[in-house]
Amino acid sequence: MNSNKPAKNRPLTYYRREFNAMGTPCEIQLFAVSTATASAAADAAVAEVQRLEARYSRYRPDSFLSEINRAAAAGTAIEVDAETASLLDYATTCHQQSEGLFDITSGLLRQAWKFDSGRLPEPAALTALLAKVGWDKVVWQKPLLGFGVAGMEIDFGGVVKEYAADCAATVCRNRGVKHGVVNLGGDIRVIGPRGDGTPWRVGIRDPRQRGEILKTLPVYEGAVASSGDYERCLLIDGVRYGHILNPKTGWPVRHLAAVTAVADFCVVAGSASTIAMLKEADGVEWLRQLNLPCLWVDVHGGSGGTLG
Repeated sequence: MNSNKPAKNRPLTYYRREFNAMGTPCEIQLFAVSTATASAAADAAVAEVQRLEARYSRYRPDSFLSEINRAAAAGTAIEVDAETASLLDYATTCHQQSEGLFDITSGLLRQAWKFDSGRLPEPAALTALLAKVGWDKVVWQKPLLGFGVAGMEIDFGGVVKEYAADCAATVCRNRGVKHGVVNLGGDIRVIGPRGDGTPWRVGIRDPRQRGEILKTLPVYEGAVASSGDYERCLLIDGVRYGHILNPKTGWPVRHLAAVTAVADFCVVAGSASTIAMLKEADGVEWLRQLNLPCLWVDVHGGSGGTLG
């Protein structure tokens, strides 16, 4: 990896910005030629993250995603812009590579899964929702996105935060910053090493021990993202039901507890870790074939991967 180590006669200024976006604490750390340069780059990067949140949040009725979902609810079609088309194309690729397990129409299932209720969903409720889930029910012919079944929904939750981390890093690079890291709630894109050429240290959380770090990775550039069953879950009769749901059955995955992947882009690391979780017993072999550096932990406490 290229260290991009700065010239010794130009010491760089360290700058850190904390903010909240996409429902999670975020931060940007930069080394730049001046505080003003770093602050301006951070301002632009935060603005880019906020732009994407405003455009693709399912919680905002004025977002473009909500406009898409109004068409989905009615079973009609809508024309989308180039950026949204690129996200849909990527989601289509993920759907194909995961054999239908990575599906951006499956967010509808959260209507049945109430992770703060302490109760499992009614089977009839899941069956009714599953009839409206499936990327195969969508007609995607750029720029038109059509829905063959009324009551469907699109959720970019498995893509857009990672995409935002990549976009924020690009904004910083375009403003001349070559050393920094963007962290959007654990979705991490490294712009380049620290100001002295040493790597950033990225901690990988233990999926079963809250607050504990499983491993610390040295990262000079690229991206790190994780998926796991620990963010939102139900514990019933000693069984853990996580929030990563199989779109074909409507039930949570039960084989891997957490997966971390390293890639050039955060959106790739994020989707790879999620697909591995969704593939359950086949996830580890799929990661090996993908040849991405990874670390996995199964529900029995076993672990492995090239990062292990």
